[in-house]
Amino acid sequence: MSNVRLPSDWSERVQSIKLLLTDCDGVLTDGGVYYGENGEVMKRFNIRDGMGVERLRNLAGIETGVVTGEFSPSLVKRAEKLGIAELHLGAKDKETVVRGILDRLRLSPHEMLYIGDDINDLPAFAIAGLSACPGDAEEAVKAEVDLILSKHGGHGAFRELAELILSARAAMP
Repeated sequence: MSNVRLPSDWSERVQSIKLLLTDCDGVLTDGGVYYGENGEVMKRFNIRDGMGVERLRNLAGIETGVVTGEFSPSLVKRAEKLGIAELHLGAKDKETVVRGILDRLRLSPHEMLYIGDDINDLPAFAIAGLSACPGDAEEAVKAEVDLILSKHGGHGAFRELAELILSARAAMP
């Protein structure tokens, strides 16, 4: 499976997760974007990450949401395909957006896991009950999260996280 070193209390803490919020660029994508004269043309998403979204929903009842500072037509299409209802584009103040999601869904911070890769995700990590980042995240992010994944953004990091959650839940009585 994964060669990630899990926090000692991972299995217990992951049991309460009901919502996994993710950044887009650098987590669901490799951070690259193709631009044309009219702006964003396309982004590359990993199909296996999409299966991670479905497996979390279907096997563990965990919903997924995306909180990104960008306005991305490609992400809108991807979220529609995956049935992600919590899609927050142009989120420059991620702390306020994440707190609003938790309030609206009546969830406490310990029921939410956040995965991101860059310094604009730090305020969301501070709220989350659990936090994670891809293996190629910024060093300042790696210093703040509970879990550093072995896979890189856009190359299966989200799926790796999903499988670690599912595995921990299956192992608990």
